[in-house]
Amino acid sequence: MVTSKNVGLAVPDWPTTFGYNMFLFPVSKWVGGVLFEHTHRLMGSLVGFLTIVLAIWLWLGESRQWLRRLGAIAVAGVIVQGILGGLRVTMLKDQIGIFHACVAQAFLGLLVFIALATTRFWSALANQRINLQRFTPIKTLAIAITIATYGQLALGATMRHQHRDLAILDFPTAYGAWVVPDTSAQALAKINAWRDARGLSSVNAFQIWLQMVHRFVAAMIAIGVVVFFRRVSTETPDFVALKRLSMLWMLSVFGQIGLGAWTIWSNKAADVATAHVALGAVLLSLGVIVTAICWRVSGQSACSEATAVGQNLLRGEQVSA
Repeated sequence: MVTSKNVGLAVPDWPTTFGYNMFLFPVSKWVGGVLFEHTHRLMGSLVGFLTIVLAIWLWLGESRQWLRRLGAIAVAGVIVQGILGGLRVTMLKDQIGIFHACVAQAFLGLLVFIALATTRFWSALANQRINLQRFTPIKTLAIAITIATYGQLALGATMRHQHRDLAILDFPTAYGAWVVPDTSAQALAKINAWRDARGLSSVNAFQIWLQMVHRFVAAMIAIGVVVFFRRVSTETPDFVALKRLSMLWMLSVFGQIGLGAWTIWSNKAADVATAHVALGAVLLSLGVIVTAICWRVSGQSACSEATAVGQNLLRGEQVSA
């Protein structure tokens, strides 16, 4: 919401807030853009505190060393994220804002995985049996979609922090073109003249193509998720949890495309754009969950097959002896 409403610099100092200790800033002054930016800082502090609690809890009560280490990495991540947020204010660089957004999504993905790994469901996955040969392509597809989703969120962050208005204001066309818009010097001059008449900021070819790549990747992710759902339904019909998650993933993708279109038609209305970003985070979270499940199930099945092969070889050696 801070970025959507363009109020990231409503509070010009950091780590203080208008000279006050951040936690002692008077509530009476939480007005306008300051409300969003200051609340964002307080929420960041709360997330940081809870992450420290989580890491300590894991370190004291979790027997799996790799999970304890992930808790420590989460603490490091939230510290880096806080520093990046502060530098975005003090250094006034959009590039830091883009990096700040990307680290936030990676941090969220890490927390989602930690949460999943601490559930009884995660332990129960050890008993899930699948055909490893047929399931491997499904796992690979899940990994590819999740990586593409993170890349898509990075593209979105670049668009949001690089340009005040949307580079393309029509959808599903792009300046009237169904496939590729004309970005020649003459076409850009006409586009910018049209935008200037409506009080919109000028665009260049790179900004237009950045949004086109964002659309293309969205289409590829949607196709990938649909294929994933069909493969899961066909190849592992008894894996109910994965089937339901893949269906939710697919429905969320189509919802995200709808919000993306609405964002364009509304010229990046703050509430709509924020919902679009939020659902993007949900999509990444679902991708992390699905990928982690696929990885664990395939790993357990591979271990089981290797154990079975070893036992058969041992029996064969005993019979020969």
